[in-house]
Amino acid sequence: MHRWANCHRRRSSHIMRAAPLALIAALSGVASAQAQTYAPAPVPMTTSVPALHAQAVMRAVTEHFHRGLTAMDARDWTRARDEFTAASQLDPPEPQASTAAYDAGIADANLGRYDDAAKNFRDAVARDSGFLAAMANLVAVDLRRNDIAEARNVANRFVALAPDSARAHYSRGLAALAANDFATARDDFSQLLKSDPKYAVAHYDLGLTEERLGHFDAASSEFSAALDLAPSYARARFALGTIMLRNGDRAGAREAFDRAARDANDDPSLRSLAIELRNAIAAIH
Repeated sequence: MHRWANCHRRRSSHIMRAAPLALIAALSGVASAQAQTYAPAPVPMTTSVPALHAQAVMRAVTEHFHRGLTAMDARDWTRARDEFTAASQLDPPEPQASTAAYDAGIADANLGRYDDAAKNFRDAVARDSGFLAAMANLVAVDLRRNDIAEARNVANRFVALAPDSARAHYSRGLAALAANDFATARDDFSQLLKSDPKYAVAHYDLGLTEERLGHFDAASSEFSAALDLAPSYARARFALGTIMLRNGDRAGAREAFDRAARDANDDPSLRSLAIELRNAIAAIH
């Protein structure tokens, strides 16, 4: 899964460019509200009780945001979630309301609380229908939750709002791949790569799509392209090894699995499987 991206919030009139992702971003390749400031403006003197109450609420919201962003910087996700949730419960005006829900979702996602994260991202989008970063992250957590229907719905809205956005097409491609809609996935990943041919993760995902379509030569080319860009990309190396093994190139597959095992230090499951396949090939000889 991609690290949850820290990209700036964007309105629908802007284009979100994809950023390099570690995986998969996750989804990865998902944003904080640090681009926004909440320093209270000078307040005119007033004796109005409603006005004084509103001023007190905004001061409290400002404090919760300050503490929440500080916690995010320290990767203290529990404290960050509590602060942004508290800000949200004060029901501030926009853009603070959608941003508080969004940042609470980022914290929930980093805590592995994907249902809560989805709820917060949903709330952010409901409050600001052009909040593209919230849509991107909602797709990512929906895929983690296996809510493919919502992921596809949100991804389609994302593309409709930002048809030239690489991130939008990547999100829709991942949702389509999860739904076995390989034609849509292939189109989206291909379109993304036209605008950013050096996006290794997209080459890998396009390779998976081509492989599932039975286009093994095309899949091999995409996995190789991913590795040219990111030689330590263990998943791409492993996938290339499976194509080699299918084509009868046992020596090449064994070497690929061995390299994948060495590069998969942050993915114990992949490392174990690569070692198992490498040893199985060696036992045949």
